[in-house]
Amino acid sequence: MLVLGASQVEELLDTDELIDALASAMSDLSAGRASVPDRVAALVPEREAFLAAMPGHVPSAGVLMAKLVSLFPRNEGTRLPTHQAVIVVFDPETGAPTGLLDGTVITAARTAAGSALSARLLAREDATVLAVLGTGVQARAHARALCRVRPIRRIRVAGRDPAKAHALADELASALEPGIDVLAVADYPQALDGADVVAAATHAVDPVVRREWLSPGVHIASVGFNPAGREVDDATVADALVCVESRQAALAPFPAGSSDLLMPIRDGVITAEHIHAEVGEIINGTRPGRTSPGLITLYKSVGVAAQDAAAAALVLSAARARGLGEEITLR
Repeated sequence: MLVLGASQVEELLDTDELIDALASAMSDLSAGRASVPDRVAALVPEREAFLAAMPGHVPSAGVLMAKLVSLFPRNEGTRLPTHQAVIVVFDPETGAPTGLLDGTVITAARTAAGSALSARLLAREDATVLAVLGTGVQARAHARALCRVRPIRRIRVAGRDPAKAHALADELASALEPGIDVLAVADYPQALDGADVVAAATHAVDPVVRREWLSPGVHIASVGFNPAGREVDDATVADALVCVESRQAALAPFPAGSSDLLMPIRDGVITAEHIHAEVGEIINGTRPGRTSPGLITLYKSVGVAAQDAAAAALVLSAARARGLGEEITLR
């Protein structure tokens, strides 16, 4: 079994290749070719946390895997990330374990790549202004990934902590290609004003994306999760063309579903039929994407194991080609 740590996974993952691999995985999922059951979780109430299991089989990628991921929100502000994960890959022919990978890096990368894929499908082609809501790992990954699919020239960063917003803006200004102006702003409305693309990656209870703050034609990628609240308000959800990875996953009860969608359904603001499409349906051509320049589009991500499987396959293939990782024997 090949073991790969976080730094090796980060070195081996190519963002452009990952976005393309996710497109294939999402196509498989919507076409019924992939097997991805809803995640299950063991709760840790005293820490307001949980440990979730996410198995998946994507035959076209030749991947059978399972991810164990913990969500410990109280880690925020410490040296530990809020999300930590490992991925075990199995031979789909024999069931033998073939890989053990750091899943924390993969989770961040595949989530951002999924949002980039949604932007490639739904954002206006002339989108140049990106609003990044949040200052953590996902905010950083999203800024990098979204610049790969649209000609972003201005990024506004906003978060609860102004110091962290300024630090992330400085980091992105140094890391991204020349010609992209990165600025930390005072609040979420200022970040959203005139934005063409929004990356919402927060642990918000109260919505940080509100309809009155949005411009016509904006594309929103919302990946934040908090079972006690949501990132996106009712009015935005109601007015937007809504896209998800999987209807089944998005509408499932905790810990799988999206409170951003389940709450307005519960309150009668929308019905489940308001979900316009799965990402794979747009890729497969069974559902249309953007139909007008002024349309607001919303990609609400809950994360599905098919994405982890696609990323793990890329990492293992690249590792073997480059001779990286440590081979161990379990028996």
